[in-house]
Amino acid sequence: MLYGYARCSTNEKKQDIDRQKRELKKLGVDADNIFWEYESGMKNDRVQLDRLLTIAEEGDTIIVLEVSRLTRSTQKLCSIIDEIKEKRLKLIIDKSITVDCTPGHEIDPMTKGMLMMWGVFAELEHDIICQRVKSGMENARAKGTIIGRPKTTEENIPAVFMKYYPKYIKKEMNISEMSRLCQMSRTTIYKYIKILEQQ
Repeated sequence: MLYGYARCSTNEKKQDIDRQKRELKKLGVDADNIFWEYESGMKNDRVQLDRLLTIAEEGDTIIVLEVSRLTRSTQKLCSIIDEIKEKRLKLIIDKSITVDCTPGHEIDPMTKGMLMMWGVFAELEHDIICQRVKSGMENARAKGTIIGRPKTTEENIPAVFMKYYPKYIKKEMNISEMSRLCQMSRTTIYKYIKILEQQ
């Protein structure tokens, strides 16, 4: 079986993961076999990646477009390679590197060394980006710019919540129903209710 994995570190409003999906389809991966998510590349526990590695069976192939899409942590990369070896899978990274651990094959030292080098660069790039962001935020604060999300007030509570809030007050609707209809988490619903009750 041929699988694909795609990842972006932020949500769909900020990064387009569709490009990765399109490229994976061009490489022969069926749309139903593409596992994708919006998570940090430094995060060790990722739902879709873990699910893919659980589902994949001996002899299967996993394709990713870049090492950085797979992970930005050299430690996590080593863990993934160990799992590829243990489950006897094949990992292809943008047609440039093939880690073939399927029955009858073993990963050669040169391929493993190159993969580790790419992993180090991916982690280094992440660290540089973080440093630039931190520096930019400190510079903005020095100029008096307010950093972070604006404080939530009654005026900027979403209209969809305000539509159903009167029904909640009248006990015609509970938190779970509001969460479902507003497409918000229960935590967010509670936060908005608290803001309104404090007015």
